[in-house]
Amino acid sequence: MSTTQVSFPLFGYELIRDYLLPSILGKHEKDILYWAGKDLARKFPCTDIPLIISFFQDAGWGDLTLEKETKDGFIFHLTNDPQLLKIKERNFRLEAGFIAEQIQSINGFLAECYEEKKEHQEQVVFTVKMDLKEKVKA
Repeated sequence: MSTTQVSFPLFGYELIRDYLLPSILGKHEKDILYWAGKDLARKFPCTDIPLIISFFQDAGWGDLTLEKETKDGFIFHLTNDPQLLKIKERNFRLEAGFIAEQIQSINGFLAECYEEKKEHQEQVVFTVKMDLKEKVKA
């Protein structure tokens, strides 16, 4: 079975992501996108970190890499062509919520993810922190 890559105009994605959603969601955009990312993660579960990285590629969200793992968290970097990533204009709460829920599901501990834009390095840093005292039910 062969798989074909279907391309679509980037403009259509940008219309929805950068103009329509902020207009609809208003001042609650960041919170809603974070929870929407968590919901997406539940609909598209990843059983390990390589699958999270692969999902980002498949979704066209960019190149996600695991930079560091600690006992209670992870640091990921997201890079892509600056024109596609649009670091200056876009928030990355959808992606943060997605990562948080995947890590929570994989490790079984309550997890939150925070994003930081590094405009000069043309990347977004996602810091995931797990609460090792808060086990979540599978």
